[in-house]
Amino acid sequence: MSDLANAAPVDAVESAPPAVPHWHRLLPWVGLALAVVLWWIGAQLLILRTPIAESFAPWPALQALARLLASGELWPHVVTSLQRVAVGLGLAVAIGVPLGVLTGLSRRFAEGTTPLFQFLRMVSPLSWMPIAVMVLGVGDAPVYFLLAFAAVWPMLLNTAAGVAQLDPNWLLLARSLSATRRETVLRVVLPGITAQILTGVRLAIGIIWIVLVPAEMLGVSAGLGYFILDTRDRLAYDELMAAIVLIGALGYALDVAARWLHARWLHR
Repeated sequence: MSDLANAAPVDAVESAPPAVPHWHRLLPWVGLALAVVLWWIGAQLLILRTPIAESFAPWPALQALARLLASGELWPHVVTSLQRVAVGLGLAVAIGVPLGVLTGLSRRFAEGTTPLFQFLRMVSPLSWMPIAVMVLGVGDAPVYFLLAFAAVWPMLLNTAAGVAQLDPNWLLLARSLSATRRETVLRVVLPGITAQILTGVRLAIGIIWIVLVPAEMLGVSAGLGYFILDTRDRLAYDELMAAIVLIGALGYALDVAARWLHARWLHR
């Protein structure tokens, strides 16, 4: 018995995966440092032709970013943009998930709507900008429409794919227990496809964040897209580059949050 007890920890140690070298943790920082170096080189080459391009360099941009954040000038634009992202994502979820469930459960509905959905999905959301302004006016409404239109397709397609991958025995069991259509959807289908819905949310956030900046150039008076236009008009190129850096950082943070939520749900 004592020999077996002593052998178990040895087997566990031998079967454990090899430890990741500590220097591997530095690789992301190396990649970021390389990007900054390439950024600096590109700015220096541009300065040879356009002296004003000195403002595009990393150090002036980082100085401008620190100044804008410290003064609080940039925070209202950040809050406004994040609010628009939340509204656009909420509309996409409210529209895409029910349509995806219906597409996955009803073969007739899928056959009748799939060509239309695929056609609309291939239309760039930005091509709707003139029509959105004409119909909805100037303000937040056309921005919400463009963001929701861009994000609804990953929500719909991932939801429909999740329904198609459900174990048919779950649906048969619900039917054998005389569950209503609503009970089947709420207690069987939606819990079974939550992981796919969260994947759609992550994809939708990425698309929304890309469409957000040009959508905020539709005559609104706040937001990161508006701020970029304002810096261009003022020739404040260091602030323009600072806004670009901040947009990338916020987008990365949103993606990390979506991945964490997805991983947490899978763990549960």
